[in-house]
Amino acid sequence: MSSFENLRIVDNFYQTSLFFPMPTVIISTLCEDGSTTLGPYSLVQPYYVAGKDYYAMLLCCRNSSNTAQNILRTGKCAINFIDDNPKTFKEAVKLSWPGDKPSDKMPKCNFRLEDGLAQAETGEQRPKVLTDAIQVIECTWMRDLDNATNDKAGELNGYEPPYHDFNGITSKFGAHFILRVDKILMKKKYSDAIINGVTAKDFPPLPVDYGYRDSKNFWFHKKTKMRAELLQVRKASLESVRYAADRVDDKVKFTDEALMTVLGVPRVFLPLVLKGCVSWAKENGVTLVTEEHMKIISDKRAQEKNKKKK
Repeated sequence: MSSFENLRIVDNFYQTSLFFPMPTVIISTLCEDGSTTLGPYSLVQPYYVAGKDYYAMLLCCRNSSNTAQNILRTGKCAINFIDDNPKTFKEAVKLSWPGDKPSDKMPKCNFRLEDGLAQAETGEQRPKVLTDAIQVIECTWMRDLDNATNDKAGELNGYEPPYHDFNGITSKFGAHFILRVDKILMKKKYSDAIINGVTAKDFPPLPVDYGYRDSKNFWFHKKTKMRAELLQVRKASLESVRYAADRVDDKVKFTDEALMTVLGVPRVFLPLVLKGCVSWAKENGVTLVTEEHMKIISDKRAQEKNKKKK
């Protein structure tokens, strides 16, 4: 006999049939008059994280919401991560009532706004970001994916088929947006921690919510003390790494000391790391990669990582 109960799956199952921890973010978009409006969301997550020529987030929302209609019209938004102060969360809940127009809710909104960074770089008009956000992702909707180019704003009573599979209008009342990550903005305290090494005290106070569960309350909890668990170290043998390295390129080779520096790289990522080393070697006229070269490559990657965060 199973130790579990079989719970009925209904609409909004992530809220009504599960205890599902989610982030709480405020998404800012541009209204037709150029002003910024805000809406709280939880159905947002990373989508493209590696292997593409850009990175992306995924947003799921009602297609009649101010957020969806503005993204359909302008293609721009910003994902603002708020802190877990109860006053901040209360302010987010004030913005959450379906059907409220920006002209109704924004004059009562106490969140401070400022320009992001993408607008100055591209010249495109962008929604403002929350001044007090811990971090912000400025995004562009990739409307070409899933043939969603012709999806337009303006229908507030449900869209008629055909629907897309994963991007744009995906059902009568639903929408999914694949959002290219244009900029990641972060307050200095936390960006310094990521660059210099994160400890338990460096994690920001981000709230986790469990959705709208009982027609009366939104439930969330504050960040508690972080606990670190050491990763298992599984070092490959020098022989197995040598086997992989000898097959990456017929001209660029590695010394044993150089390969010793990547013994801890998980096997699934090893070919990618070795190819990166070979690319650097060819750019610099190196045919035998040494331990010193590996240090230079590692330092170069760290510098590039830091530049992307700025």
